[in-house]
Amino acid sequence: MTKSNIHSKNQFDSGANRNFDLSIDKRYNLDKIFAIATWAATLFALVVLAVLLIDILADGLGRLNWSFLTSFSSRRASSSGILAPLVGTIWLLVITALISFPLGVGAGIFLEEYAEDNWFTQLIEINIANLAAVPSIIYGLLGLQIFVRVMEPITQGRSVLAGALTLSLLILPIIIITTREALRAVPDSLRQAGFALGANRWQIIREQIFPIALPGILTGTILALSRAIGETAPLIVIGAVGFITFLPDLSLKGLQSSFTALPIQIFDWVSRPQTDFHENAAAGIIVLMIVLLLMNSSAIYLRNKFQQSR
Repeated sequence: MTKSNIHSKNQFDSGANRNFDLSIDKRYNLDKIFAIATWAATLFALVVLAVLLIDILADGLGRLNWSFLTSFSSRRASSSGILAPLVGTIWLLVITALISFPLGVGAGIFLEEYAEDNWFTQLIEINIANLAAVPSIIYGLLGLQIFVRVMEPITQGRSVLAGALTLSLLILPIIIITTREALRAVPDSLRQAGFALGANRWQIIREQIFPIALPGILTGTILALSRAIGETAPLIVIGAVGFITFLPDLSLKGLQSSFTALPIQIFDWVSRPQTDFHENAAAGIIVLMIVLLLMNSSAIYLRNKFQQSR
C-alpha cells in the first residue's frame, strides 16, 4: 500500500470517526427511550380498548339473553331482538366465502406459480395491492351499480346475493395477496424435486405446495372474512334493510330476498335517541365480537391442525 493510499485511508477513518458517536451509554439510553415509547403506545391502545369493552359490556350484558337472540326487530326496544341480523350475517359469510375463496386462491396460485414475470403481470400485481387499500364504500358503490342495477335479473336488486358479491370484491385482494405470500414461503427446492421426479406443475402444486401453504391461506381467508363481517358502509350503499321481520329461505329464492346484518342493525339502534335502543346496540356489539372471536379462534385452530399434520 502506497503512502498516498494510507494517507487517504487515515483521512477517511478520521472523518468517519468524527461522524460516528462512540458513546455506548448514549446509544443505550436512546434505545431505552425508544423501548419505553413503544410500550407506552401499546399500553395506551390497550387501555382505550379496555375502556371501550368495559363500557359496552356494562351497557349490553343486561340486555343479552335468549329472547334477545331469538326475537325479530321491533319498534319497542324491550321486545326487539337480533335474530334476523344474526342469520343474515351468517348467510352473508357463507356465500361470501363460497365465492371469494376459490376465486382468490385460484388467482393467487395462477399469479405465483403459472404467470410469467412481465409488464402485464406486474401491472396486475400493482392493481391488486392498490385494491386492498381502497375504502370499503367504493366497493359499495361498485356493487350498487353492477350487482344491484346491472345484474338485477339475477340478484333481484338489493338482496343477499348482491351483498355477498360486494363483500367478495372487498376481500378478494386480501385473499390473493395472502395466498401468494403463503405459496412464496414454501421452499423452491420442493418444486425442483417434483420436476426432477417427472411430475408436472399442477401435480406438484396439488400434492406438495398447496397442502403446505394451506394453513396460511386459511388464516388469511378467515381474517379477511372477519373484516367483511364488520363492514357497514358497503351494505348501507347497496340497500341492506334496517328493519326486517323474516328470515331468508335456504334456497335460491332466499338469496334473492331482502336482508339485514349485525352492523346494519347496530347502526340503526345507535342512531335512535332512546337509551334502551343504545343498550340493544351494545348487546348487538357483544354478539358481533363473539362471532369475530369464534372466527379468529377457528383460524388459529385450523392453522395449528394443518401444521401438525404436515
